[in-house]
Amino acid sequence: MDDPAVSVTVCEDGPLLLRGRFTLLTQDGEEVDPGRATVALCRCGRSAIKPFCDGTHKVVGFQAPSAPTGARPLSGAPASLPVPRSDD
Repeated sequence: MDDPAVSVTVCEDGPLLLRGRFTLLTQDGEEVDPGRATVALCRCGRSAIKPFCDGTHKVVGFQAPSAPTGARPLSGAPASLPVPRSDD
């Protein structure tokens, strides 16, 4: 029997929920044991147990939509950042 596909659910004002068979790696390629089949990954950056969510987003008032807020850059193109304006 095939393993179910991995799904990632973006929670409004909250974490990313990963469900299914996945491998979580550090940037150096070391495997991180998630400890369960469904995990919540921190998006607010304030969790004490990064990369996992500990609910701190609620305390700090983290806000982020669950859907994209704009167009994505073309494949392979770097994402551009807004350029600060000078009112001189």
